Amino acid sequence: MRRLAHGDARAAAELAARLTARQRAGLDPLPTEPADLAPELLRAHRRAIRALPDDTRLLLLLAAADQHPVPTRAFLRAVAAARLDTRPLEPAEAAGLAHPTADGVVFRDTWTRIAAYETASPADRRDAHRLLARVLSGKGEAPHRSWHRGAAALGPSGRLTAELRTAADRSRAAGRRALAGALTERAAALCPDPRAQARLVAGAAADAWAAGDADRARRLAARTDDSALDGVLALRAGDASEAFDALLAAARPPSPAAHSVELLALATEAAVYTGDLKRCREASAVAHRLGVPPPGALAGLDAAVEGRYEDARDALEATAGRCGPGDDPTALIHAGIAALLLGDHTRAATATLRAAASARARGTPAIAVQAQEFRAYADFWSGRTRAAEAAAQEALAQAYATGQDNGACHLRAALAMFAAVTGDERACRERAAAARSHALAHGLGLPAALAQWALAFLDLAGGRFPAAAARLRALAGFGPGHGHRAIRHLATPHYVEAAVRTGDTRVARAAHADYHRWASAVGSPDDLALSARCQALLAPGAEAVEHYRAALDLHARGTRDVERARTELLFAGALRRLRHRPEARDRLHSALEAFESFGAAHCAASARAELRALGTPVNAPTTTDPAALLTAQQLMVARMAAEGATNREIADRLALSRRTIDHHLRGVFARLGIRSRIELVRLLSDPDRT
Repeated sequence: MRRLAHGDARAAAELAARLTARQRAGLDPLPTEPADLAPELLRAHRRAIRALPDDTRLLLLLAAADQHPVPTRAFLRAVAAARLDTRPLEPAEAAGLAHPTADGVVFRDTWTRIAAYETASPADRRDAHRLLARVLSGKGEAPHRSWHRGAAALGPSGRLTAELRTAADRSRAAGRRALAGALTERAAALCPDPRAQARLVAGAAADAWAAGDADRARRLAARTDDSALDGVLALRAGDASEAFDALLAAARPPSPAAHSVELLALATEAAVYTGDLKRCREASAVAHRLGVPPPGALAGLDAAVEGRYEDARDALEATAGRCGPGDDPTALIHAGIAALLLGDHTRAATATLRAAASARARGTPAIAVQAQEFRAYADFWSGRTRAAEAAAQEALAQAYATGQDNGACHLRAALAMFAAVTGDERACRERAAAARSHALAHGLGLPAALAQWALAFLDLAGGRFPAAAARLRALAGFGPGHGHRAIRHLATPHYVEAAVRTGDTRVARAAHADYHRWASAVGSPDDLALSARCQALLAPGAEAVEHYRAALDLHARGTRDVERARTELLFAGALRRLRHRPEARDRLHSALEAFESFGAAHCAASARAELRALGTPVNAPTTTDPAALLTAQQLMVARMAAEGATNREIADRLALSRRTIDHHLRGVFARLGIRSRIELVRLLSDPDRT
């Protein structure tokens, strides 16, 4: 809302008071016209503009027309072409409304610019746009020239509509989606054909969405009955099941084949979000009826649901292999998802990183956020907790800024898992609760299951085995919209561990059998290592040792460093009970070093407890480096506090409650042995310590 209000607190307050209950709930689009956003504030700015001399207002109009919605930077050229003088801007500068610079005019704020444009007569606005169009004759300025020509038009024009559409197509191809959207929306306003106009409005909405302007996209979408567009908007911020139905309907004839393939890929994403993977079979059947190739991830999921693991592996492998630089970002995201399902975290990280870079290069920041959602899975277990958590926090802010509430929910669940890995119990529970609340209301089985897994991992790492087993057992029973088969599968090694610790070996053996089938089919070293660890947990006495050794050999070829350290911890416990004390001690020291490097303080505490049980004295870490003593979340909070941010500001930036920030700061002060923010500033600014 603050973005719509252009960062003005007064406008935001006025807008908030005018919203309907459905708008506040995110069910209806927010207003985007200035007169609807903050009429009282706009009236005050208009009065200030009208008090200026006429020649001052003319220059401000020209500057305003040059800056929005398509910045063209042609003001000074227009002034020279019309033989105007910039000295009349002095009254505006004296009034604190605007001032001239070498590049043009800088308005005091966005609302002043809006008022400068809207106080002018329609005829004066058209004249300003004609003048700007006349001077925009440079190389690459054709789209901007077309925009101003369209803005100067008196009424519908087929010729101008065609010119604007061509300019929009070129801008879209160049990755300038915001410009393409503005051009297409103007083309729709000038289009004399109602059916073509509806298509242009839908195109402008799609461009606005891709450019990250979700509110404008929803406002434009409300003027059309485009089921594909409705499906995309529902996928990103609505009910995922409804999104699947809309996208699948839009993929059927008379949709062009290429468009059908794209819509089927999005329908696959919707099925993945819901956790209703049987819907993948439905989408696959539609693809076969249309005679188009189903997306690779779709074919792989379809086969996996049927238990055809070898076929699933082959389809996913083909999809995961399509991750070359410069490829379509959506295809790269699907390659990353396929790689994750295959347990290939290196390839998943590469694909999603390239997807984000490709999306930004194409002017589609919304897709870059989607790439980060799945990048987080690869980061969970590789030990890059601090950098990965910071990246996920940034992506969370971008998800909300671009109107992707479902993506934000997924990222919150991912952040809950980061907090579970690092032992930040309060943050884990808070994030998991927020993620599950949104997920269950929107049929999002994927983030709901991930949040449940995060809580279970937290219990497991904390030694609360009955609680962990209960959560994971519930996860196995959750259906679409509440759970997810892929998450349940990924969590199987943890379920086996919790079940064994609580004496439920019959269920543990059954869960491990299916997991081992998949691990054997895909051949992922990490999955095979975890399967061997499960076998070790299920084996009696000395038989477990060889299974643990096999697991660690396989871990050495994989990338899941967090799980490798947990395997060493479990192995060391088994060795201690078998009185193999020297090897147990070596394994524990290795695990302890890994946990400390990950910032997993609770797991490190378990390793120290095992060492003490061996009679080995273990001291707490003696380092004074805050990065080594604090969890990733605590370190972020500490740095923001040292920079002068208040607890409320930190809470807003990290999407946490003030109570959680208070808790984190108390933990920071305790771990660092300090009692004030002044000491914190000194400690974090000391180059010898950081």
